[in-house]
Parts: sequence; C-alpha cells; structure tokens
Amino acid sequence: MIFPRLILLVTSVASFSQATWAQGVRQEKPLLEGYKVLRNIPYAGSDNVRQALDLALPLNRTSAKPLPVIAYIHGGAWRSGKKDGGLRRIRGFLQSGTYAGVSIGYRLSQEAKWPAQIHDCKAAIRWIKANAEKHGLDGGKIAVHGTSAGGHLVAMLGTSTGVEAMDGSIGPHTAQDTKVACVVDYFGPTNFLRMNDFKGRINHDAAGSPESQLIGGPIQDNKEKTLTADPISCVSKEDSPFLIMHGTEDMAVPYNQSVILHSALKRAGVPSMLLTVTGGGHGIGGGVLNEYVQKFIDDHLGNKRAVFEDHTIPLLKTAQR
Repeated sequence: MIFPRLILLVTSVASFSQATWAQGVRQEKPLLEGYKVLRNIPYAGSDNVRQALDLALPLNRTSAKPLPVIAYIHGGAWRSGKKDGGLRRIRGFLQSGTYAGVSIGYRLSQEAKWPAQIHDCKAAIRWIKANAEKHGLDGGKIAVHGTSAGGHLVAMLGTSTGVEAMDGSIGPHTAQDTKVACVVDYFGPTNFLRMNDFKGRINHDAAGSPESQLIGGPIQDNKEKTLTADPISCVSKEDSPFLIMHGTEDMAVPYNQSVILHSALKRAGVPSMLLTVTGGGHGIGGGVLNEYVQKFIDDHLGNKRAVFEDHTIPLLKTAQR
C-alpha cells in the first residue's frame, strides 16, 4: 500500500511543479509582441538596480527615420513599485513599429531622499539622448508618461528643464539636456503643502505620509525643501505640453492637485489639457482616456495634428485599474 501512495505523491508533485514552471514562464514571457526588449540597462554609471531602465525596440520598423520614444515612470508613493511592469502600461500606445518604449526605475524614498528621484529620472532621459543614434531613437521626441508618484516625476521633467538643482549630475551623460517633448500626467501630486486642503484618506502633513518620507521630514516643517518638489514651483512658458488626467473622488491624491498645475501652466502660456473624470478615484485609466493619450502622443511625436480641449468624462467611459 505504501508504493501506490508514493507514486501518487511523486506524480502530484511533478504535476504541480510542471504547472508552476509553466505559470512562471507565462509570467516572465515578454509582453510586447513584435518588440525586442533590452532589460536592466544601467543609466547612471552605477550597479544600483533601481538606476536602470528597460528599452523596447520594434523588430519591424515602419520607417528608417529615428524612432520617437514613450518613456514610462511608475508610481507607488515614491516608496514602492518598480520599473518591471512599465512597458505593459504603455504597450497600447506604442503602435508596433512606430515608437520605442522605455520604462525607468529610480531610487525609492527609503534609500534616498528628494531630489534623488528626479535626478535619477533626468539621468535616464540623458541616457536615452546620448544613446539615441546607437539604438535608432529620436532624442528630440521623448514623451514621458507616469501615474501617481510617477505622474509627479513626469510633471517635474516637464517643468524643470534647465533648473540646475533638479537636473543633478548623475550619470556619464551630463552634457545632454533633459527637455522632453510632452508629458502625460495621471493624477500626480503637484503642490504638497496644499494636499490636505481637500478631503482624502491620507494626512499628507503627517511625518509618515508619502510626501514627508520623500522629503525627509514633515512637509509643513520643511516648507523650503518641499517647495522644490512641487512641479508648480518650476512652471515657465518654456515648459513641455501637458495632458493631465484626474478623478474627482481621488482619496489618495486630491483632484485639486491637477487643477493647480493645469491652471499654472495655462497662465504661463504652456499648452495643457485637463481630463476630469467625474466620480473617478485613484487609478483611473483605460477606455476613452487611452484615446486621448494616443492622440496627444501622436500629435507631439508623430506630427498628426489634433485639437485639444479640457473635457469632463463620466467614470463609465473609463476603467478603474
């Protein structure tokens, strides 16, 4: 009686192992069909795994011209998240053969305090520009796309070109500029000191808040440093065009944060479009929003002219992530 049980046990373990292995293969399989993905490229001249990017290049290019780039920066309250899923988030916008894709990693707030995060992102942009010819990229046409904390970082990229304190000196390509062609900002913080002005589930002024952890102390006790982390502090007429999206019922990053940035950009004469999702919470995306993103990117990277205006969109036309 022992041997049948043993055979059954071995068979079960083998079946489980095969299923687990197969599942692992599915999880690790590249998700960008038609693209060659180069992973974990160090952009800062270091061996820090956070200071790396993934690059997706189309196998069948639609043109011999250099490829415009869509670069994604992940969210996670600056204290979690990683670049590994970034290419999945933008694969729908790449239009196989038309654009290259990049997913940028950066140091989290447990490892390094502000402005380390924007210094990392700018080093990544410089790497793209310095290696554009090698990979057939157009360094003058980079769209940056981010959600939540990533939305904050892409907004900083869009407003702080030439601001020495934000540019930093990380990486071997400091001669390159960090100008980006356009910004797609999903519900990113823009004015930390006013985040508690509106209802939410986070006390942003508390010492343990994501914003305070990023700065290195309670934001209201460190106002001068906190202001350097606000995209609105750097707004000028030379800024990149913006597409901003936010839900009115966002309890993590209040809707007013996008209104503040949008208003500041418009006052400065910077092209900016705000998509307001009525009833939307933290994590809106998909649906009709993707259509606006594609048109916006095609306008600025692909020269497919489009007209952009602010819109209010019902939640049912989007998808909560």
